[in-house]
Amino acid sequence: MNPRRLTPSMSSLLAFEASARTESFTRAAQHLSLTQSAVSRQVQTLEALLGVPLFQRIGRRVVLTDVGRMYLRELTGPLERIRSATLQAIAFQAGGGTLHLSVLPTFGSKWLMPRLPGFYARHPEVLVHIHSRTYLDLDLSGMDAAIVVGDGQWPGAVAYQLVAEEMIPIISPRQARRDKIRTVNELLRYPLLQVVTRPTAWRDWFAKHGYAGDALKLGPQFEMTSHLIQAVSAGMGIGLVPKVLVEDELQAGTLAVPVKVNSDASGNAYYLVVAANRESYPPFAQFRDWLLGVVGDAH
Repeated sequence: MNPRRLTPSMSSLLAFEASARTESFTRAAQHLSLTQSAVSRQVQTLEALLGVPLFQRIGRRVVLTDVGRMYLRELTGPLERIRSATLQAIAFQAGGGTLHLSVLPTFGSKWLMPRLPGFYARHPEVLVHIHSRTYLDLDLSGMDAAIVVGDGQWPGAVAYQLVAEEMIPIISPRQARRDKIRTVNELLRYPLLQVVTRPTAWRDWFAKHGYAGDALKLGPQFEMTSHLIQAVSAGMGIGLVPKVLVEDELQAGTLAVPVKVNSDASGNAYYLVVAANRESYPPFAQFRDWLLGVVGDAH
């Protein structure tokens, strides 16, 4: 098939879209700052190119045919992405733009969100779109950057450490007062709640604290750490979580640490990660510099 038939002009597509939204060539012409006859000709050119009618003419109204509705549905997303990309390109002149950031859900809500107003105060011209993800996939997910947990080694990416990960057990204060747990082995009496993405977390933690047995009473799994935290608060069992995610609850007394043990650095940390070829993207560079400044001020 002739490639020309598969790539209509933007003028024809915009005339079609505006006419479909307003059901009127006249109103579409006003929206596009064209004459009514110009819009009508563009739509007719598109219909001739496709070989199908896109509208039914009913008096002064135009109503989409079945094919026209399908065509509008498929075009809407690409046209919006073109407009968004154009706005971003224009915004670059003023130092603005958008950043699509993938963030681990609980870290995003507990750590990043309370700090994000500080970024907007400094860079109101940049929009940060937050996407919750439990995995890192910069190439396939359409993200500019991500905040993830790991060892800092991701091929083809540049990683900036934010917060070291220290794992701690947590329990509801009511259970802590009632049971008065004194040793690590006493935790074996309780359901040990788990996060799906950390299936060996409890076994690793117990091994580091001198227990190498397999008599763990593993409890329900949760996809999100925030749900596990809520389950612990409700008294469903004991959780093992990064300390940075529960500092507010520990300070407020809505969660407790059941047994005092030495600090347990997991060897992992939270990182801001970007594909190597996106490191100089201006909105990312501004966000990175601000975020590393926030981390530096906290130390």
